[in-house]
Amino acid sequence: MIVKRFYDTNLAQTSYLIGCGLTGAAVVIDPNRDIEQYVRVAEAERVTITHVTETHIHADFVSGARELATRTGATLYLSDEGDAAWKYAFAAEDAAILLRDGDQVKVGNILLDVVHTPGHTPEHLCFLVTDTAAADQPIAIVTGDFVFVGDVGRPDLLERAAGMGGTMEQAARTLYASLQRFTQYPDWLQIWPGHGAGSACGKGLSAVPHSTVGYERRFNWAFGVPDEEEFVRMVLADQPEPPRYFAEMKRINKEGPRRLGGVRRPERLPDARLPNLLDTGALVVDTRNAADFAAGHVPGTINIPLNQSFTTWAGWLIPFDRDFYLIVDDRGADGVDEAIRDLAMIGLDRVAGYFGGEVRGRMLATIPQSSALELAERMRQGDVHVLDVRGQAEWKSGHVPGVPNIPVGYLTDRLDQIPRDKPVVVHCQSGARSAIAASLLRANGFPNVGNLAGGFVAWQAAELPVTREAPSWASSR
Repeated sequence: MIVKRFYDTNLAQTSYLIGCGLTGAAVVIDPNRDIEQYVRVAEAERVTITHVTETHIHADFVSGARELATRTGATLYLSDEGDAAWKYAFAAEDAAILLRDGDQVKVGNILLDVVHTPGHTPEHLCFLVTDTAAADQPIAIVTGDFVFVGDVGRPDLLERAAGMGGTMEQAARTLYASLQRFTQYPDWLQIWPGHGAGSACGKGLSAVPHSTVGYERRFNWAFGVPDEEEFVRMVLADQPEPPRYFAEMKRINKEGPRRLGGVRRPERLPDARLPNLLDTGALVVDTRNAADFAAGHVPGTINIPLNQSFTTWAGWLIPFDRDFYLIVDDRGADGVDEAIRDLAMIGLDRVAGYFGGEVRGRMLATIPQSSALELAERMRQGDVHVLDVRGQAEWKSGHVPGVPNIPVGYLTDRLDQIPRDKPVVVHCQSGARSAIAASLLRANGFPNVGNLAGGFVAWQAAELPVTREAPSWASSR
């Protein structure tokens, strides 16, 4: 048996190629949109991708299953579990074979036993993997977003991201029942999960790539809660805000992802076009690092640095229904290609062009940086409004006294809650998210916006006061 693990660090997402070395057949489970990586590895391993499947309708990236099946001529296998309102709309069009609990899929000498594990989503499947040429029992279970290392899949996304109101408590109870059934498996069975640390599909995922049923039964919090009511309370508490783009991913992956036919680089535009585009209301995203943006940027642009968090914040802040433009440091070609590829992973395909990182055309603006002690003195004098743009759970755990919370992803929805009669200084945990927030406020007409250098970490390091009391002038979301 051949097993290849593919891990996308920006999405914290894992997919698997499992092949039969004797027959040359292979299956890919949970492919993302970068389908050429699977084709290359299959060729290198001298196997043919004959089967493509996925564990569920994903919320955090555009599935590559449909396009990979088309590209390779493989048969597509999709879940037929769940209620009638939550089915793959394109299954018949693509001649997909529908899977239900107890079904089996043969990939050469590899046997996949289909297990329905609802809770994270109603249609969720896991796959028990048996190499029948060597054993009569499974070596592993591909768990998708059901069981992670150290955590379980969150049951609130259908309600909080896909808008299916009133579903998350029942989903939590269903998840609890699925976990009780999961404990039937032997301790030695390996767990191959669909996500790692950094994914918003859970709240406490480990960076360890795989585990076993026995280890998780002993050390995963979800298996140590014997009471259903307590489990429901715990699994729904303090889940991170689901990124705005999750709702779009659910829709796309349910209705049928568009086949890209490869990711293509857009046109590099002359610098002289940038001022006119901004004057007509075009969205321009500066992907340079936060320090360079703060030191000098074209007014009206927003900053989403091209780093490991780029995909997440692009999904939060870039609309799916309009063209947009990028500023990319293109002294080497890698930055442009990386940005376009990362955007395509979540369906942001409408990049109309890009500019180089040395663009000019109007007077550059800056984002002033304040130290914690400087900010504390300005707050004492009453000449500044401070805004915490971390997640709500972070804010609840401790914040600067009197400072309200609007998570950066919701900032443009709540601009009317931010006073304009004084300068505004934003902060997050360490400074990365607040740099994005500062750029959003500047682009939305706040003329005097600064950033707390080092964020809340720097505030605590300066031994300044911290409180848990809610401020009076802003409501929480």
